[in-house]
Amino acid sequence: MTALDDIAAGIRDGWLVPWLGPDVLTLDGPPPIPTSTRALAERLVALAPVPGRIRGNVWSSAQYIESHQHRMTLVRLIGSIFAPRPEPNALHRWLAAIAPPLVIEGWYDSTMARAMAGRDDWGLVQAVTRNGEWKDVWYRTLTPTGEQVADETAEGWGSVIYKPHGGVEPAGSFLLSDSDYVEVLTEIDIQTPIPPVVRALRATRGFVFLGCRFRDQMERMFATQIMKRSAGPHFAVIEGDLTRNEARFLARQDIRRIDLPLDLTVERLTGAACANAPCAA
Repeated sequence: MTALDDIAAGIRDGWLVPWLGPDVLTLDGPPPIPTSTRALAERLVALAPVPGRIRGNVWSSAQYIESHQHRMTLVRLIGSIFAPRPEPNALHRWLAAIAPPLVIEGWYDSTMARAMAGRDDWGLVQAVTRNGEWKDVWYRTLTPTGEQVADETAEGWGSVIYKPHGGVEPAGSFLLSDSDYVEVLTEIDIQTPIPPVVRALRATRGFVFLGCRFRDQMERMFATQIMKRSAGPHFAVIEGDLTRNEARFLARQDIRRIDLPLDLTVERLTGAACANAPCAA
């Protein structure tokens, strides 16, 4: 068997957790929403100008808008940027049919949740900002309709979608500004912001990263902490050259890299024939 055969079997059998990065949204062509932090920063500052020195940094730009125009302005702007809804693609549909015990969606869209529509055995755990909160709250456990339920409810779901950065739907709460992440990063090493259901499920599983890059320290840090104390093995489908930091991260976390295009990988995972290129990894 090839590595992709192993990965497909691992996802189907529930011992590999698919981690969906924003690049999965590009499988059917350019999506109507940004798919990188830099592209998101460009869209955001086009709607609310910020000082030139921070325009390429989405977290600092978000902090400036939050500090100078109020958090609700930031929420409204991000809501408008992510208002277009990409259609679930072959990967989303395949995962929805399988309904793995845990799927991690690492961007602010709701595409995976919409792919799961029609099932009644799943829900979401979504990170939330602590801006304006008077109590310790790091995440909320939600039904597909957005109803908040007790965290213990997730233990009975057949499939959990975990959104470590939050999302625009269904709760409309997310981590984006510098202050959002400062709050989380002060606690993430002791795992407080990571939901108990995620900690329990990862203990006997590995991760497979699809459509993810690790060029930014924030991306590497979140992946490291969410993978902590998981059983492995881990895989990452990343085509082409790696940055030095990416290579170090993969080596440090013992993540096996699959150097193949994402579209061919998805064809193989979902059972389609590989066209005009080898599938073996």
